[in-house]
Amino acid sequence: MTPQNLLASETSPYLLQHAHNPVAWNPWGAAALERAAREDKPIFLSIGYAACHWCHVMERESFENQAVADFLNEHFVSIKVDREERPDLDEIYMAATIGLSGSGGWPMTVFLTPAQEPFFAGTYFPPDGRYGRPGFLALLQRIAEVWAADRSSILSQAEQLTEHVRQRSNAAGASSVSSESTELAVREYQKTFDAKWGGFGAAPKFPPHQGLRLLLRHHARTGQTHVLDMVTRTLDGMKNGGIYDQVGGGFARYSTDERWLVPHFEKMLYDNAQLAVVYLEAFQVTKDREYERIARETLDYIAREMQSPEGGYYSATDADSEGVEGKFFCFLPEEIDDILGKDPAEAFCLYYDVSVAGNWEGHNVLNTPRPLAEVAKDLGCGVEELEASLARSRLAVYEARKARVPPLCDDKVLAGWNGLMIEAMAEGYRILREPRYLESATRAAHFVCSTLLQPDGRLFRTARGGKAHIDAFLEDYAYLADALITLYEAGGDAKWLTHAHAFSERILTDFAAEDGSFFTTGSGHEPLIARIKEGYDGALPNPNAVAARALARLAHHLDLPILRERASRSIAAYGKLIERAPRAFATALATLEFLLCGPTELVLAGAAGSPETEALARAVAAVYLPNRVIALSDPGMPNQSPLGRGKTLVDEKPALYVCRNFTCQAPISDPTLVGALLTAEQKRHAATGSIELPIAGK
Repeated sequence: MTPQNLLASETSPYLLQHAHNPVAWNPWGAAALERAAREDKPIFLSIGYAACHWCHVMERESFENQAVADFLNEHFVSIKVDREERPDLDEIYMAATIGLSGSGGWPMTVFLTPAQEPFFAGTYFPPDGRYGRPGFLALLQRIAEVWAADRSSILSQAEQLTEHVRQRSNAAGASSVSSESTELAVREYQKTFDAKWGGFGAAPKFPPHQGLRLLLRHHARTGQTHVLDMVTRTLDGMKNGGIYDQVGGGFARYSTDERWLVPHFEKMLYDNAQLAVVYLEAFQVTKDREYERIARETLDYIAREMQSPEGGYYSATDADSEGVEGKFFCFLPEEIDDILGKDPAEAFCLYYDVSVAGNWEGHNVLNTPRPLAEVAKDLGCGVEELEASLARSRLAVYEARKARVPPLCDDKVLAGWNGLMIEAMAEGYRILREPRYLESATRAAHFVCSTLLQPDGRLFRTARGGKAHIDAFLEDYAYLADALITLYEAGGDAKWLTHAHAFSERILTDFAAEDGSFFTTGSGHEPLIARIKEGYDGALPNPNAVAARALARLAHHLDLPILRERASRSIAAYGKLIERAPRAFATALATLEFLLCGPTELVLAGAAGSPETEALARAVAAVYLPNRVIALSDPGMPNQSPLGRGKTLVDEKPALYVCRNFTCQAPISDPTLVGALLTAEQKRHAATGSIELPIAGK
């Protein structure tokens, strides 16, 4: 075995994958940066993540190649970074990569001066020239030549790229933000909507998590059926496609085609958290049990396969197994026959599109292109009979699949990503009333607030194998604060509201910028070439907008209007950019609606878990009410929030209080009255309030 390099002492599975490369890798840190300066060598920075298919390809082709390693070791200081551990570095150098080449991706290949300034960047490079790209060794040789012979041109390029990164990190200027921006965003979605397959734009297709949530809000406010149609067609396309794991539950990262058929097979925690919430909300709106099923199966998959014994949620699973992309998930007809036997296999293959020809490179990605009733008719059986057969078959195929070599599980625990899944599990409990989801969310919250919480109240970003390290970023505090509010609203334990408030105060203290927005890194973070701020969504919801949402929710829970003002400023800081490209700001626009309308304040007064309180909770859960805060006033639970104080039983019966700005209507104890009351409240709610969000100080 090749001797270990300096990555061997890291916790990231991605970095550990490279610990035996002949490349003399360094983790990012002062030692590597000082060595580059001391030896006057350029830095070769490679950024990727454990579930990245092309990262594995480049490792096999180049980083395990002795000739490549020898050249790198002689002429460069090589640094390997896990983008999931260090989103700050990923964001900075992705901006440089896109600025130089016009596109980005992973593995990210960046060359830096010893002062960390980028001067050349790209993504995957093959070992020999192909795909219109130079061979990697030839590229290294050329850069080493220019570094030795024409240093001034490199430094000039580095200066320009660094300035580009710094300028890009600045918000375009604060401005009042109108609800008209949501109308414009909806029109932008309409222009690119794929009416046949669902989704937006051409292949590859990524799940538009936050966009779908914004469209659901817009439909609830306007009643526009074509807006709901964009949501349901997209959700149907994804749940029926191969991007959804038809046997084990959960979603892959994206679809390589327009039909959602062939995924890039890695599964990310953050995708599944966001999609579970979207399907839960769509179930509330449409009452479609298929959406409930997908939400349940996704949450069950996470709790079953992606939650550690200690409670934290793992980050991802790989696209590859045994060096082959998708091998774990695909089947041949004869494999299904061996597992199920002739008749059940026939039904399974017909419904899940398994054929001799295959639907992807001679293999079969399980998907459901035809309605169940249509397949049942072809088989000459009833729908219920087919459903029962498929349920048994799915379990058998799942158990058989478990005997295969599984993809790598990236089992590091990330604070922010755990926040997203805590929120999803808590909402799963609140809406579906399944205690196992509350238990899962609570275990994860306990893990984060013990293992990742430092004595001074700051968070660590990541933990694995008993070691927690790397100071947390804005997304960690924002996602966790927002999630713990949701956990409090679901289960009523006030300690989660206390933790959320503490994290929000840390956001205001350590991350605030002069314009009211928030930096992605804290004030005590290590010096980098830029301190980044961003307002738009990516694969993750924008942390600035999520921080604003958490602050706005806490303002109503804790009766602290100053938090609402800070939330408003953080959205207004991106006002001009929102006006220019509203679709990119779905999370910000959803938060804007919350701020403009103000939430419906709901208080459940009664003992948690009692049949009467549970009946009221179920009635509330049946209504899609995105702009709301919920408190539980339980006589047996101390430390109630200001919103819940003073709300008592009515005639010794649990009661629901429906309030606005701490002014409440007459409480009700009859669950059958809840739906109409909340629906009417939402309509009044949506029609009131200013449409302008003022800039602080104006």
